[in-house]
Amino acid sequence: MEAVGLLAGEGRLPVEFASAAKSAGMKVFAVGLLASSDEALEKASECFVRINVAKLDEIIKFFKDNNINKVTMLGKVTKKLLFNGQHEQIDDRMMKLIMSLKDRNDDTLMLAFVRELAAEGIETVDQTALLKLLMPKAGILSACKPTESESDDIKFGFLTAKKLGELDIGQTVVIKDRAIMALEAIEGTDACILRGGTLAGGGAVVVKTAKPQQDDRFDVPTVGIRTIESMIASDAKVLAVESGKTIIVDREKFLSVANDNGIVVVAI
Repeated sequence: MEAVGLLAGEGRLPVEFASAAKSAGMKVFAVGLLASSDEALEKASECFVRINVAKLDEIIKFFKDNNINKVTMLGKVTKKLLFNGQHEQIDDRMMKLIMSLKDRNDDTLMLAFVRELAAEGIETVDQTALLKLLMPKAGILSACKPTESESDDIKFGFLTAKKLGELDIGQTVVIKDRAIMALEAIEGTDACILRGGTLAGGGAVVVKTAKPQQDDRFDVPTVGIRTIESMIASDAKVLAVESGKTIIVDREKFLSVANDNGIVVVAI
């Protein structure tokens, strides 16, 4: 059986991948990079360990000890640890890598991480290889449809999100009446939605797209139940994602919750 490594951040997506890989006859050797990595991943994997994302040498040793030469990275891993005083968690190899970078934008960090793995003979593969079915085609996915005004906000938000992605800042924007309420940065999608939706005073439109330079080996745009919950909490009314580029986790439940709360979901 083919074996593949999995670097797992937050959320349900790593579990979806491990289950799909297992069904395809593959063995998954998973590393939970965060304390919050889903516990269900242990059952879905051949082997599961928790190693802090900052322990680069230990991560590499795990994969080499298990003869893993291909890995995929899934789930949210925040870079807040670089800025919240937790530097004592970072091993010498990771610190050297970080200090060598021209900046600490998402793509810069992830590409450096990928190169470090490659130097050890470990190839980082396309995140979406086993998850294409989770990417919706263009169309209205929810029971509710967007109004004309909301459709205008979706178009405006799509262009804005692409510009944001081009700068490698984030993938999500919150819009109301063609005015920008919030742009995603280090805080992540859910916090961006809560902030922007609250500032909008209800009725906001959330748009999430892939970056123009999107590398499918990492940070592929993903939405799930927590996305919808953040919209409910901030009274946002429309979620638009890029068709064929965005993963929807637990799609049936995701749309059920959206429909129950009158939220429009569109793939564009």
